[in-house]
Amino acid sequence: MKIVPAIVAATMLLATPSLLTPPAEAHGLVYADLAERVSPAVVNIFTEQAAPEASVAGGLPDLPEGHPLNEFFKRFGGVPGRGGFRDAEPSRSLGSGFIFSPEGYVITNHHVIAGADTIKVALSDEREFDARVIGSDKATDVALIKIESGFALPFVTFGDSASLRVGEEVVAVGNAFGLGGTVTRGIVSAKGRDIRVGGPYVDYIQTDASINRGNSGGPLFNMRGEVVGMNTAIFSPTGGSVGIGFAVPSSIVSRIIADLRDDGTVSRGWIGVGIQPVTDAIASALNLPEAKGTIISTVSADGPSNGVLREGDVILTFNGQPLEKGRDLPRFVARTQPGSSVPVEILRDQVRQTIYLTVGTRKRQASLATTPAAVVPAPILASGAPDLGVTLATAQDGVQVISVESDSAARDAGIERGDVILQVADRTVTSPEDVQNALVANTGDAVLLRIKRDGRNLYVGVSLS
Repeated sequence: MKIVPAIVAATMLLATPSLLTPPAEAHGLVYADLAERVSPAVVNIFTEQAAPEASVAGGLPDLPEGHPLNEFFKRFGGVPGRGGFRDAEPSRSLGSGFIFSPEGYVITNHHVIAGADTIKVALSDEREFDARVIGSDKATDVALIKIESGFALPFVTFGDSASLRVGEEVVAVGNAFGLGGTVTRGIVSAKGRDIRVGGPYVDYIQTDASINRGNSGGPLFNMRGEVVGMNTAIFSPTGGSVGIGFAVPSSIVSRIIADLRDDGTVSRGWIGVGIQPVTDAIASALNLPEAKGTIISTVSADGPSNGVLREGDVILTFNGQPLEKGRDLPRFVARTQPGSSVPVEILRDQVRQTIYLTVGTRKRQASLATTPAAVVPAPILASGAPDLGVTLATAQDGVQVISVESDSAARDAGIERGDVILQVADRTVTSPEDVQNALVANTGDAVLLRIKRDGRNLYVGVSLS
């Protein structure tokens, strides 16, 4: 669909910043009043990225207008023409944003402005301004841009997303399908959603307020006219709204924006560990009453946890915050100020204890190289009670899994062919006999295995009942 930028209007913006200050008591606001107050601070964003310079010669004949291959060629490098291809057209995108300061700072999604050569921001009165990027954070999909208007701009303020309740009414405003300011209403359908896009730092708000293409970067308001989220993604088999949209909570947006406004970058805490969620089988093997917390699978040699945390430690709380879900730890650590010392409650060798850890600054980590295990040719079947249902062989640094029976405890636990078993319970193993002896000595209903897979150390809980 071709999007035609809005025509610049000559009329002046009638709303003023003071009109956007939320009143003390706004529960009686009707939707029309709320939309009228906040819409002047919601903007349309249009970006353009130059097309590749190279053309591909091929002597192809002209294709008639409407031919299905025209769209194919537009997407993949060129537009067909007489004697070959002419250069592809520039790519354009559209999105939404909102002004949060009278100086012209605008918040939107990273994916709206990523890779753009030019960014234009259109106000609700259709005046347009060129924008420059202050900073952008791909991990949370938050970006900060700025326009120079020469006058004070209307703006909106952040509300408390943490206090949102499921079922609470919300309003979304944005540039749906490039049509300009569109207002939709709905409720908070769920909180704390993990939609598995981007980094592990966002628990999204789910809403049934209609969100469509072009709404990305637009605000989600509570009924007091405060921004409680930034609309970012939809779940849809059709490309249109089916009542499942997701917004980044304002608590995250406001924190990221503060960093970006300061120096254009985001500082995140880092402790330098690889982690796994505690499953029911792991909890049973460690005698934990419930499957909560995070188990440490690796500790970086150059990380702040080296010498403080150990592989096999289970983190139960971080800086006083209990770990209810496996993805809690990265979010808690990321929002911690680097250089600060925080208490960490762990389970080590069946004993609960509290240690103090100084949080470092997150850095880009190199990928781990995979070193194949050297397998002794004749595999040995690990027999005896209990039987994991695997064939094992001595390897260079442990005991390699040669095969896994389809109906076995190992298969149910997720053990795969090629895994190298390093420990069974608290015993280091170097032969199939070591594995068998450790299993016989284990007295619980589950056993914890430490394995290596694709160069990474992992823990696997195997149920033996």
